[in-house]
Amino acid sequence: MDAERRSARIVRLCALGVIALLVAGCASMPTHGEIRDVEASQGVDSQVRVFGVPPADKAGAAEIVKGFLEAMTSDDPQLETARKYLTEEASKSWRPGSAVTVLKSGLSRSPVAGERDPDEPRWKVTGEKLAAVDEHSAYQPETARGQYEWFLQLVQENKQWRIATPPRSLVLSESDFQRIYMPVNKYYFAGGMLVADPVYVRQRADPDSRMDPTTQTVQSLLAGPSNWLAPVVESSFPTGTELREGTKSLSYDGQNTLRVPLNEKAENVTQPQCKKMATQLLYTVKDLTGSRLDQVELLRSDEKSSSLCSVNESNAATIAGRPKTPEHQYFVDNEARLVRMKLDAASEDQQAKPEQVPGPLSTPAPFRVKSAAVSYDERRAAVVSEDGHGLYVVAMAGVGVMPEKPVVTSKGARTDTLAAPSWDAAGDLWVADQDPQHPGLWRVPGGVGTPEKVEVAGLAGRKIISLKTSADGVRIALLLEGDGHKTLSVGRIERPDGKNATGSVSVRELRPAAPQMADVTAMSWAPRGRLLVVGRESGGVVQARYMLADGSMIAASLPGATGLEAVAVAVSEDEGKPRPVVGHSADGIVWLPPGAQWRTVAGGRAPVYPG
Repeated sequence: MDAERRSARIVRLCALGVIALLVAGCASMPTHGEIRDVEASQGVDSQVRVFGVPPADKAGAAEIVKGFLEAMTSDDPQLETARKYLTEEASKSWRPGSAVTVLKSGLSRSPVAGERDPDEPRWKVTGEKLAAVDEHSAYQPETARGQYEWFLQLVQENKQWRIATPPRSLVLSESDFQRIYMPVNKYYFAGGMLVADPVYVRQRADPDSRMDPTTQTVQSLLAGPSNWLAPVVESSFPTGTELREGTKSLSYDGQNTLRVPLNEKAENVTQPQCKKMATQLLYTVKDLTGSRLDQVELLRSDEKSSSLCSVNESNAATIAGRPKTPEHQYFVDNEARLVRMKLDAASEDQQAKPEQVPGPLSTPAPFRVKSAAVSYDERRAAVVSEDGHGLYVVAMAGVGVMPEKPVVTSKGARTDTLAAPSWDAAGDLWVADQDPQHPGLWRVPGGVGTPEKVEVAGLAGRKIISLKTSADGVRIALLLEGDGHKTLSVGRIERPDGKNATGSVSVRELRPAAPQMADVTAMSWAPRGRLLVVGRESGGVVQARYMLADGSMIAASLPGATGLEAVAVAVSEDEGKPRPVVGHSADGIVWLPPGAQWRTVAGGRAPVYPG
């Protein structure tokens, strides 16, 4: 077999648009169609499958190294072909598991010169590290972008060259990683609200193992949250809960119900706890499949598989504790007034008409506003005065008066003032003071309590110029300025618990949320724990992309983002009815309704949704 035949092969699958009609044809290996060679990391699209080719008889050391690296990029979850390049002992002990090292591009390989024993050559493989996926399937960007390095030791076994020292994890280029893996949210609880925990699972099913995406994701959910999120969330599943022994795969029945058999650890849970368990599963599997899942039923470990409990979509929505659906979108108009627009006007055939918000902010001599945030119940507004030095909390329901004193005051110069505020779902108010002499992140408990300065670990001298707390209240997105660049980080919000009732709220473990972008200009939380980020890559143009909170990029981007100014963008976090994306452009406030194009709706700036 020549070197070309030893390259990995690609077999094109049935086109996605006709899968429903050709299920039978796709169920087995195609008997015709294109088969072609591909180098590892060539950037193959997700509609093809890559299969490694076993080592040829008497293959040289260089060919073994090349074939092994290509076989690691195959769609075989068990890596059976890749194992054929290893010694018998290495094949048995190799456990890459779910751990993945993600490189910016492919691996470079070269023989190590000057080895004492030519009968046991070593090859060095290197690449630029982009991220790592740990044993919990969680993605972690590499902040330093260091070099990956590994040595492959080759030995003779049965007169064939084989590798004795394979890498500890899978090593994939970014394009191979995106082809093989897909993002999905697991869900856990924090303060009575569901929290999205992003992980990566293999896209393709393995009929001989538990590697189909649904079963793999459920197993990951049962194993617990990612290390980064674990300090602030909890699972309703008792410790040690797993799928019942012998469960090969999970699937839906004809009534769109997913039945999940559990082991004996879940036998004695109460009904309220059981329903929370089922809610975690329902939201997790719906996020994975994107299909209609009406119900989840948990089953006991007994022979009859009797029911523990079940929840339907309506039950789960109540248990999930999500904020109410917003009725309005808000912004500051050209008269420096806080105004709002009914979201029913989001359709293209209706003309949105802004109106002043009710309450003291609509008096004949209105308070002049620089920026604002509206609570999730839309009953209070937090507004920063036009000079940027005072943060006021104002009622938007009933009869009220404008407060005389701000809840937070900045002593900074004209340009170093308070950033736009943000509410969390617990009703706390957050704001950053950009005064270089007294910088800091402040939290106002309940929007009325005494302001508390929040410790932010890992700022390293950078200034907070914008912030947004997530709806679940456990994450905060911080737009930071330092070293001539504006970057986006996400931190974990840690609150006092029963064991630390006298402690203070802090932000821990900042991690890059848009490492691909050299400069970030605006951001907003979006549905399913994601971020919409406006910025530019090094040397690139302005673009708006959806990012996972772990810093990995989703393929979806917004059209026409080059027209957005570097000021603000807003997205509703509501996961029910789709709402328009709102931006600040040169023409004022622009809306991007679902499935439509950008359109100007009013003059103004600083657009926000409740939150």
